[in-house]
Parts: sequence; structure tokens; C-alpha cells
Amino acid sequence: MIRQSSLPPYWFRLPPGFHDIEPGDRASLNAIVEVLGSPDAQHELPQLIDALEGLAEHDVVHTALGFHPEQPVGVTTSLFSLTVRRVDQPNPRLAAARTALSIANSPLWTQADRRFIDLPSALPCCLVAGIISVPDVDQRLFQARIATAHPDGLHLLVLDMTSASTQHADAYTDILEAVVHTLCFSDPDPEPSAPGPAQTSRILDVLL
Repeated sequence: MIRQSSLPPYWFRLPPGFHDIEPGDRASLNAIVEVLGSPDAQHELPQLIDALEGLAEHDVVHTALGFHPEQPVGVTTSLFSLTVRRVDQPNPRLAAARTALSIANSPLWTQADRRFIDLPSALPCCLVAGIISVPDVDQRLFQARIATAHPDGLHLLVLDMTSASTQHADAYTDILEAVVHTLCFSDPDPEPSAPGPAQTSRILDVLL
């Protein structure tokens, strides 16, 4: 996935089963959910689309829905988002650490693991993942959040993965960690290519 032109340069890749979404994609998403036949997704989708319009106010620049069929029937759903924020802290390691600490100190966590991630770029990178309890929501949710610095020293990137399928917490954590390892800051494919057909997979297939 490429960056928006108004933002600092970055590129990343999402695995099969994830579909980019914007507030104007309601009709397309409704069609996907109907094909998958998930009552939970049909119930949650309108609320999600309504909430997308407000994400830009929080510096969210990219969102994608993950749909992964689950045996014997059903589908697991997840929401990926990417936030890009400008930082005044000249030390990128300190900026990433402070952001990760702020994430870890959120009162929403009921349990969470915290650790550093070693990236090929050697940029600072911190992961917080676990179970959150959201006010006015009966069901607990899984969430993984990764904070890393942009090499320009002026921006911080936060990658999020959220899902009600808490039984797949480890798999979703691995997926988000795999996505951050694809993050780069120069065009990995400068030659334009025709887009291929959308792919789907079970969540466990993504990890193979």
C-alpha cells in the first residue's frame, strides 16, 4: 500500500484478506459482508462506517477491513489502521518510547504484553498487544498497537489491529508484526503494474 501524497513517504503491504476502506465504500462493504454471510459483521459494519468519518481528526490516514473465513462456518473480522503524527521530539527513539508508554498506560487494557521489535531499518519500534474493555461495549476486544518512527525524524507511525475474535489474538499480533516488517520509505516498486484480483484467506493461511 502506498502513501498519500501529502504525507511523508512510506509504503507497506497488507496480507490477503484485507480490503482498503473509506467512508464512501459502504455499498461495496455491504456486498462483501452479504457474500460472507456473517451476522456479526452485518450488525457491526454500519457502526464502523459511521465511525470512519471521524478518524481523520485523529491523524488516521489509512484503514482496511480483514475478512478471514473460519471453519466450520463463519468469518473472523478485523480492522487495521495507520496513524501518522508529526512529533516535536528530536529523538525518534524517545518519541516512539513515549508513545508506546502512553498506549500501554491506557485504562482500556485488561491485560497486555509489551515488547520491542527489531526492524531491518533499525528504527525504534514498540508493540503493545492484549485485551481491551471499551466503555458501553459488553464484549471484550483484542488490540495490537505498534509505534515506530519515520526516518525523517519528524513523524511517528502507529499501526493498529483490532478484532472481536479474541481467540485469534496471537495470530493477529503476528500479522501486525509482519506488516510493520514490510514498512519502507522508498518506493519498492517504481514501475506501475496492473492491480490483481482481490485475494482472501483464512487467518491461519496468512501466517504460512
